[in-house]
Amino acid sequence: MSDSCGCEIAPPEKIDHLVIIGGGSAAFAAAIKGSELSARVTMINGGLPIGGTCVNVGCVPSKFMIRAAETIHRANNNGFEGVETNGRVADYKSVVAQRRRLVEELRRAKYMDVVADLPGFTRIEGMARLVSPGIVEVNGERIDADRILIATGAAPKIPSIPGLAQSGYLTSSTTFELEEIPESIIVLGGRYIAVEMAQMLSRFGGRVTMLQRSSRILPVEMEDLTEELTKYLAGEGIEIVTGVALKNISRKNGETVVEAIVEGENRMFNASELLVATGNKPNTEGMGLEEAGVELDGDGFVKVDDSLQTNVNGIYGAGDVIGGPMFVYTAAYEGALAAENAILGSNRQRDYVPLPWVVFTDPQVAGVGLDEIEAKEKGIDAEAATLPLSHVPRSLAARDTRGFIKLIRDRETDRLIGARILAPEGSELLMEVSLAVKHGITVKEIISSFHPYLTLAEGIKLAAITFGKSVEKLSCCAT
Repeated sequence: MSDSCGCEIAPPEKIDHLVIIGGGSAAFAAAIKGSELSARVTMINGGLPIGGTCVNVGCVPSKFMIRAAETIHRANNNGFEGVETNGRVADYKSVVAQRRRLVEELRRAKYMDVVADLPGFTRIEGMARLVSPGIVEVNGERIDADRILIATGAAPKIPSIPGLAQSGYLTSSTTFELEEIPESIIVLGGRYIAVEMAQMLSRFGGRVTMLQRSSRILPVEMEDLTEELTKYLAGEGIEIVTGVALKNISRKNGETVVEAIVEGENRMFNASELLVATGNKPNTEGMGLEEAGVELDGDGFVKVDDSLQTNVNGIYGAGDVIGGPMFVYTAAYEGALAAENAILGSNRQRDYVPLPWVVFTDPQVAGVGLDEIEAKEKGIDAEAATLPLSHVPRSLAARDTRGFIKLIRDRETDRLIGARILAPEGSELLMEVSLAVKHGITVKEIISSFHPYLTLAEGIKLAAITFGKSVEKLSCCAT
């Protein structure tokens, strides 16, 4: 190995022992990478069972329950004349039991079994605390570490509202443990977890009221998307109240009572249960991070640079505990990257461009890259083309034309720079667009590519065509 002058330089010293605090996706990706790089790895997990949020109380149980609720809804709302279907919850406890079995199966197969035979791997159950930048304490034992990775995840954030603690509440985690669906429920929040949970509970038969502080749900997204989604959720009977300032919460006569100000007026909302879905907080309390000199941001998240190292040399962070995009796939990516940098002494930088994301409502909300406002802020002369699903043959044949596909391109280069999709199974359209954004593919190239007729994916091509033509003037399969 040599530098620019041809002089021999020593390679970075490889470390031997990586201690990972946490047991979720970031931690497991780091453990696997560490083992691949021949390091000794010790994982210390406390709190949630092995697997962390995703498999235990997040992605897996939520998507299972969302699909079960969707099955009922579709059975009761098919769009085909002469076809009679109906759906109902015959035994909700059986649904919950099946969900638990799935969680247990995946926890074992995708986590426990994966690390069972990893060379040099040790797992310890217990709550870890940093004694110093190179020592971690757990269960009264001190463990020496060459490098430390903090991957403790996040948990539901509970707002400070008078009466909330005394009245009791559900979170996105505890709701899945209910043995029966509440007759009525108030959902505090209007971002992705809140809208997913609200629709699921409504489709299982609960009367749902959403109370959102902002002027609309999913407030960081474009208005055309959120207005359309609001219309569909409201059409299913969900009451969505925005611009809400919460004053007090109490429990009276077996119901939760929420007192709030809406558009300057006092209003009262009653329901049998209350679900708090107002964001997440990092799991950093009681870990000795500040005593070890690790900087946290104003919300308690671990601050890292783009190589995922904290301000303390040798201590890294990955996953939800560092804030930023909180997805299982970004957590796994960060865990592996942090482990590689820690063990090899390298400085590889994280890169989230392009980062696809999904909100699992029905229709689904999916996006990647820039929207029109973000593009303008970056000085890009952007243009958007929006195609309602009523112009997509697959959607017409399936009798479900809810939503639209919107593509955003750079006028100067014709390159695709982003997309926003509202569609049944809209998430399945993301990867074509994501790869197009990543590799600088132009709208012209998308139009010239074959897309099978009567697929939802054909909608991407049709949306691309609308930059220059009206699809109303095209025949089937035309370009």
